[in-house]
Amino acid sequence: MNYSKVYLSVGTNLGNRENNISNCIDYLEKISEIKNISKIYETVPYKVQIEQSNFLNLALEINFFESAENLLIEINKIEKELGRVRSSIRNEPREIDIDIIFFGNQIINKKDLVIPHPRFRERLFVLEPLNDIAPNFLDPITNKTINQLLINAQNSSN
Repeated sequence: MNYSKVYLSVGTNLGNRENNISNCIDYLEKISEIKNISKIYETVPYKVQIEQSNFLNLALEINFFESAENLLIEINKIEKELGRVRSSIRNEPREIDIDIIFFGNQIINKKDLVIPHPRFRERLFVLEPLNDIAPNFLDPITNKTINQLLINAQNSSN
């Protein structure tokens, strides 16, 4: 059966953050095959408009047997099930946030789905966990490895 190797970024800063991550992983196991999980990083909120608690962030490598669009539908269901309520405020506090960073080597640019994730290259809270599990994975847009992108992001944030 064909599958795509997918990299996800998961974050949480509301409620019981450890339980949110555990429950998220349980849900992801029902819809995919989890291959690898990074360690968990505690990070300060990034470019926020409202004061909020620190995030717990991690990255996962999964095998997904359907399309990227179907994965997005499933992720939205998981987020809703775990209590996420979306509003018009960017980078608001949330029980869970699941982003598709890579879906194989696909480049997708649709209204509701952009892969690779458009802002992952500037976010250490995405790159550091990704580097734990896929340092040599090539970004299909820049042809740079995760490790190279992480070094670039670290240098630009200093």
